[in-house]
Amino acid sequence: MSVLQKALSGVHVAHMKNTENCPTAPIPLPKEVCISMSQHMGPPCKPLVAKGDQVKVGTVIGDSDAFLSAPIHSSVSGTVTALEEIVTAGGAKCQMVVIATDGEQSVDEQVKPPVVENHADFVKAIRASGLVGLGGAGFPTHIKMNPKNLSEVDTLVVNAAECEPYITSDYRTIMDRSQDVLDGIAAIVKYVGISQVKIAVEDNKPKAIELLRKLTKDDPKIEVCALKAMYPKGAEKVTTFETTGRIVKEGMLPSDVGVIVENVTTVAFIGKYLRDGMPLVEKCVTVDGGAVAEPKNVTAPIGTRYADIIAACGGYKKPCRKLLMGGPMMGIVVPNDSYPLLKNNNAVLALDEQQTVVQEEQPCIRCGRCMHACPFHLMPRQIEKAAEAKNIAMLQKLKVMICMECGCCSYVCPAKRNLTFSNKMAKNMVRAATAKK
Repeated sequence: MSVLQKALSGVHVAHMKNTENCPTAPIPLPKEVCISMSQHMGPPCKPLVAKGDQVKVGTVIGDSDAFLSAPIHSSVSGTVTALEEIVTAGGAKCQMVVIATDGEQSVDEQVKPPVVENHADFVKAIRASGLVGLGGAGFPTHIKMNPKNLSEVDTLVVNAAECEPYITSDYRTIMDRSQDVLDGIAAIVKYVGISQVKIAVEDNKPKAIELLRKLTKDDPKIEVCALKAMYPKGAEKVTTFETTGRIVKEGMLPSDVGVIVENVTTVAFIGKYLRDGMPLVEKCVTVDGGAVAEPKNVTAPIGTRYADIIAACGGYKKPCRKLLMGGPMMGIVVPNDSYPLLKNNNAVLALDEQQTVVQEEQPCIRCGRCMHACPFHLMPRQIEKAAEAKNIAMLQKLKVMICMECGCCSYVCPAKRNLTFSNKMAKNMVRAATAKK
């Protein structure tokens, strides 16, 4: 990779961190929650409760025998009123458990700090907690903590880059829950056998960098890495390279080069969970966008409808034209504000009409900006043409499956071509062709 290519990788986006100075506050307990059985990569869980059942905070209400899975717990105490079908933001169908809250928030008797003495106990405890990656991907954390090459893994990268516009929930985790972060790091170091820790923070968060360096100055294993603020520095492979210099090649995971990457809020949860045993039942999210009356960071029970979350932020001050789960670059549009909060949901953005203007696509002018902006230096326009021709062999040659759909190509395109969507469709074509074979 040339110096020029490295300098051009990614894009400079407006940060719009409007809520960075808003400490996280809990919302009022909603009257009901709707807890989806699909809250992680892999197959959805099966409901373990029926209509009429009484549940408490921390009661296991869904689980799966699949390898790529994590249990799901009730975030409230109350009565199961229905098992309904939900269409996920990705278009798949799964069940959800609807629970009417009783206002008591009684805690399940099974909730207690786990006994952890070794790596096996640690992995078992993390799975029991229901923890998945809280930065957006939703990968079950216990699998990351148990790589096949455990003896070769020597580095933990704590991903606190938070490079998407608007989102500040991870930043608030650092500022409000720094001890949880340190405790989580210590547990991973101890039980996974880590010899060095890199905490990755974009340099547009100087207070977080200063705080973390102050708290870790006496620990030689931990380095706080100030990354140049450029999207998408928070992408797993990008963060791994930026902090360690190790390259995660096509088809590889960070663990293949000796690295475990965990979101900072995920790490903070581990620190807290090992103390109190409370599974993953609530989530901190940034609520922002031109349609929101009072942008802020809030904590809400998993399964809280977006309508209740936005109501706790003063409601709508303008008509909402697009509702996003996540940030404006990689977030997913949800159909309406009855959609429930998920484990890996780090932001709710209610965008107004001015923020959702879609410009008409124009012919490609062959400027090459999409290629230079791509963190992996793919050729989005060539991928688009190969997809139009249904040329699977060419799509594979162009390495389309490496694309992480970060949106950089579409962001910089002067012709306003929807290259990210084309890449996504091209990847689906390759998957379908591979499955057919």
